[in-house]
Amino acid sequence: MPKASEIKKNSAIEYDGRVYFVRDIERSVPQGRAGGSLYRMRLYDVVTNNKKDETFKDSDMLNLADLTRRPAMFSYADGEECVFMDSEDFTQYSLNREAIADELLFISEDTPGVTVILVKDAPVALGLPPTVDLDIAETDPSIKGGSATARTKPATLSTGLVVQVPEHISTGDRIKVNVDERKFVGRA
Repeated sequence: MPKASEIKKNSAIEYDGRVYFVRDIERSVPQGRAGGSLYRMRLYDVVTNNKKDETFKDSDMLNLADLTRRPAMFSYADGEECVFMDSEDFTQYSLNREAIADELLFISEDTPGVTVILVKDAPVALGLPPTVDLDIAETDPSIKGGSATARTKPATLSTGLVVQVPEHISTGDRIKVNVDERKFVGRA
């Protein structure tokens, strides 16, 4: 049983008799407390997808849920469901589009490194690689002589995500994006 301080984002925990998926963690150190950090976690129920915010002390013990990660590729969208196919045994997993809206901004048909996260053999979330390669669908024209460290401009990517890119990048370029920070890393 890990302590609250050892829980990572995208972990599944058992709490109050239910299984929750940890989507976000904020650490705070209140003044005047004797060395104790607080961890505020945004939890999502894996069955109902209801959101719950809980705060734990760093020494609180939590139970990890049985979590399986399967490599998968985006297959197709069907109404409110997005279907992913297991890369090894070709099992299809359906996830609600609304539940994975943030992750869909980083996924195209050829994105490698995507995993479907299963709790008790039911798909609950997606795992993404640290960086993804995406095409720029629209941005202002590139400026001749713009350097890599010059000012930035917004660029809309093929998935709808908007990131700031250097002025020398133009429409149609393929770029590398950091998933956690939602920032331009470089050309792909």
